[in-house]
Amino acid sequence: MQLIDGRAVAAQMKKEITEEVLKIREAGRKIPHLAAVLVGHDGGSETYVASKVRTCEEVGFISSLIRYEEDVTEEELLTCIYRLNKDADIDGFIVQLPLPRHISEQKVIEAIDYRKDVDGFHPINVGRMSVGLPCFVSATPAGILELLRRYEIETKGKHCVVLGRSNIVGKPMAILMMQKAYPGDCTVTVCHSRSENLKEMCLSADIIIVALGVPEFLKSDMVKEGAVVIDVGTTRMPSSTTRSGYKLTGDVKFDEVSPKCSYITPVPFGVGPMTILSLMRNTLLAGEKSIYK
Repeated sequence: MQLIDGRAVAAQMKKEITEEVLKIREAGRKIPHLAAVLVGHDGGSETYVASKVRTCEEVGFISSLIRYEEDVTEEELLTCIYRLNKDADIDGFIVQLPLPRHISEQKVIEAIDYRKDVDGFHPINVGRMSVGLPCFVSATPAGILELLRRYEIETKGKHCVVLGRSNIVGKPMAILMMQKAYPGDCTVTVCHSRSENLKEMCLSADIIIVALGVPEFLKSDMVKEGAVVIDVGTTRMPSSTTRSGYKLTGDVKFDEVSPKCSYITPVPFGVGPMTILSLMRNTLLAGEKSIYK
């Protein structure tokens, strides 16, 4: 069993992006500028956005954080988005999800200019991805592809089971794993809460990507010897052994499953670190107008 070290790959990506920004600076070109919009004070969202802002500074980007209280109206938030769309200095921006219930997340996503949609959630980016055109690919799936690529994990002709059908991870992951490229060229099965014979389908998989949000869902008896397992789950579980009082738990029962795997991602420090660096790479592409002129 080989552990897929997301921290190490993310550190390498950070170094590469930093070097690119240095070249941009030396050439006198515009430094990429990422803005983040944060609504309310959700603990997880606060942590994620702070990490994104910090990483921007570390790679040499310009970053802006725009904050609203939880009672912000949908109209106010949409007005902010329209302003960011028109601001020539902002190359890309994100609106941190989830949003309060009185705001339509879909309306917010569709209001973002797809050319600045570095989260890759806009229907135009999703549509372009589905037919293999250049686009901003959402950060978590893009990070998973990068891990597979850098560990030189064979995907051609393999059976990949994706557990979960979310718009953010499950669906794009399935599309990307069946694309005519590397990583890709897989036969893909998407499983979800209504799937029957789930165990049998997992046992036939060469690659399992688990994005259900159900702690320790994937057990040893669902995984064949030599499988590659990618764990996207990060659920905060109470813990008496940590200073914070909780620990991040994945969707895979790691101690049981890992001995059977050829490769496996841990939680934390597997997929998680890659997500932020994939966002940074999208921001670099946005700043350089590499995808949309």
